[in-house]
Amino acid sequence: MTGTISTAVESPTARAIVHTLLYFEIFSYPLTAEEVFRFSTCPDATFEKDFERLQNLVRQGVVFQFGHFYQTQNDPTWAQRRLDCNHRADGLLPIARRIARFIGAFPFIKGVFVSGSLSKHCISADSDIDFFLITESGRLWLARTLLVLFKKFFLFNSHKYFCVNYFVDTGHLEIEEKNLFTATETVTLLPMYGREWYAAFCDANRWAWEQYPNISLRPVEGVPQESRPLLKKMFEWILNGKVGDWLDAKAMHLTVGFWRKKFGHLDQNTFNVALKSRRYVSKHHPLHFQEKVLATLERRVEEMK
Repeated sequence: MTGTISTAVESPTARAIVHTLLYFEIFSYPLTAEEVFRFSTCPDATFEKDFERLQNLVRQGVVFQFGHFYQTQNDPTWAQRRLDCNHRADGLLPIARRIARFIGAFPFIKGVFVSGSLSKHCISADSDIDFFLITESGRLWLARTLLVLFKKFFLFNSHKYFCVNYFVDTGHLEIEEKNLFTATETVTLLPMYGREWYAAFCDANRWAWEQYPNISLRPVEGVPQESRPLLKKMFEWILNGKVGDWLDAKAMHLTVGFWRKKFGHLDQNTFNVALKSRRYVSKHHPLHFQEKVLATLERRVEEMK
């Protein structure tokens, strides 16, 4: 069987197909033929070419088809699990839109995008709604702290619908770590508020769409522009100038100090990536999911070879 697999995936198109399937299988998530094409990293791929190669891989026993879904694992339960997750996402997306607009009313918030599993229209029963936020330059940590305090005191620290774990400011929209994981997360971000900042973010991260040449930008019809209602404008005016500068620096100092104590088991390199903390960026991924996904993918690719 190993020899058959090696022969079957000799072409760049076939390798790209299998690689795409293996990536999403880390999450036990089979793909449709259209999704296989969209997430293919092969620059000269066409849907017709991909579909023909996909069917060949099915006939050769390298890929399995269950209904409309394709995967390299012969496990029919994945298809129903995916449908359940898609159905759950249908119910949560309207909630995410309302929460995103609410977050957008906080001081210094410019853009609110859904990230994580919901951005891929899939969410398990125990998953959170993750948000990626753009803040005004120089006020990222202040904006973050206001949101965290609201979650702690008014939502009793619930993460279910209010997980704000990645912030960048308007002067630093480009994602600095550039790999398959960050590219996937970048191109699948779902804009919910601040559509003009979604356009600016995409422009600053063209590298991700170069890695995924078959994926289009998300539609922004119905996504509200950034707005500044009176209360938000008043808070921003009060927290402007040197007072705001001091508070922002203090908020960062206290937060990073708390993280260093709480996650003291992480080595410095892991901490710098999983809990990236600069004046212009804040990432709170203490489980370092990025590294786990990429390591698992590398192992699965070697096993497939």
